[in-house]
Amino acid sequence: MKYDVIVVGAGLAGLVATAELTNAGKKVLLLDQEPEASLGGQAWWSFGGLFLVDSPEQRRMGIKDSQELAWQDWLGTAGFDRQEDEDYWGKKWAEAYVNFAATEKREWLHAQGIRFFPVVGWAERGGHLAEGPGNSVPRFHIVWGTGPGIVKPFEDKMRIAIDKGLVEYLPRHRVDELITKNGAVTGVRGAVLVPSAVARGVASSREVISGFELYAEAVLVTSGGMGANLELIRKNWPLRLGKAPKDMITGVPEHVDGRMLAITEQAGGRIVNRDRMWHYTEGIKNWNPVWANHGIRILPGPSSLWLDAKGKRLSAPNFPGFDTLGTLEALRATGYDYSWFILTQSIIEKEFALSGSEQNPDLTGKSIGKVLQRILPGPTTPVKAFMDKGEDFVVADTLPELVSGMNKMTGENLLKLDDIERQVIARDREMNNKFTKDLQITALRGARHYIGDKLVRVAAPHKLLNPKKGPLIAVRLHIVSRKTLGGLQTDLDGRVLDLTGNPIPGLYAAGEVAGFGGGGVHGYRSLEGTFLGGCIFSGRQAGRACANYTRA
Repeated sequence: MKYDVIVVGAGLAGLVATAELTNAGKKVLLLDQEPEASLGGQAWWSFGGLFLVDSPEQRRMGIKDSQELAWQDWLGTAGFDRQEDEDYWGKKWAEAYVNFAATEKREWLHAQGIRFFPVVGWAERGGHLAEGPGNSVPRFHIVWGTGPGIVKPFEDKMRIAIDKGLVEYLPRHRVDELITKNGAVTGVRGAVLVPSAVARGVASSREVISGFELYAEAVLVTSGGMGANLELIRKNWPLRLGKAPKDMITGVPEHVDGRMLAITEQAGGRIVNRDRMWHYTEGIKNWNPVWANHGIRILPGPSSLWLDAKGKRLSAPNFPGFDTLGTLEALRATGYDYSWFILTQSIIEKEFALSGSEQNPDLTGKSIGKVLQRILPGPTTPVKAFMDKGEDFVVADTLPELVSGMNKMTGENLLKLDDIERQVIARDREMNNKFTKDLQITALRGARHYIGDKLVRVAAPHKLLNPKKGPLIAVRLHIVSRKTLGGLQTDLDGRVLDLTGNPIPGLYAAGEVAGFGGGGVHGYRSLEGTFLGGCIFSGRQAGRACANYTRA
């Protein structure tokens, strides 16, 4: 047989698995429906945050973390409630992943050449009780080089393996069927698509020029999720979150369509936790889109005033950056697909970051000089571009002008100046003392006790109507699709399980298509920094297990 393993999908999980397989001397066929320009998949576009526990970076920032605290946070965030069935393997994967993040993960990544920005970010702050959802401490480690910096070491390993004759990489090869024989998966069947020179993320042709049928001892599916398939998202939308949005923007390129989920299910694989998904509530339309309906997520600090479409302030703990799923549920109850931030120039210049490697050229380009420019007055260049060119921003010197601009943007005239002015003034009155009943103000003041937040993430508390902190800014926020949290159920070796819970011989899965492990390692919520890490960990596990399977 020409190949030991066929890997379907050349994203991060597929590249990591390929590296593990070739380390073991296995011959790998790596297939992907997209052109070579899209090698690395969604990881390349990412901000590059990784979840680590009790790291040197944390300790240098004065953060006291532990595996026990991280596991407490994971359980409170995941909310596993199907533990006898759909969550059985997901919880086992979660425990293994937290152990990995607290022990060898950083050292292993360091050996691959991956380095980290020294300031640890605090994502998903929770805002609930100690055992509730969210990170108790900052754990979001930004890779120096962002997403491309994560992809590159594994791409380099793949190219070295190609030179050694261990890897054949075939882009524009779309898998349409898994071939089975006597209950085992033995190969793949699909279509060769017309060559394409489109740039990364741009939609490519689906014109077929020929077919293929290829065989190996094992097939490893690492094809990603369904984040761009809005029809499938709406079909699986959970009733607990209310009605699915009519209007969403898309946080991933169009080829992230979830096709391989159904194809693997047809071959006998079991999909679990279909109703679990991860979409952000702070999306803005990209003024310079790469793919259709291109959305960018704001990574907000905690100070902006968050209002629903009618101008009512969201209740605790639905503050910026605290509880993504809880905020999504609250906003779906309003009946509208958008909401608003109101903030000041002082807040935007310190607290607004944009998700994505292309929106952070300083970190992506590993430029210390450009990173240091972030401490200068004014927003970063990418944020300023959205303020000037984006359709979701309103800038005004006074609150009446701001509200008028917000109503003009939507054309719905839902916002009443008196209502918004009352809420803003009430919030500003709470600034007169260092203590307050306003939990958002308490939270942002508390955040500045962490040196990382005080230095680069959280603006000094101030009144929104203080003219010295202006101008005022309003941002219309959309729901932006992103991650699939459910998927193919796998055991800890990445073996895909059938409807009876038994492994299908020769069939493995890793990454988002497997719910980042077990069909749902995150449960209902993510602690952030766990998507890229989930691809790495599950790709590593499945790659090693595939190598052992073919050796046997």
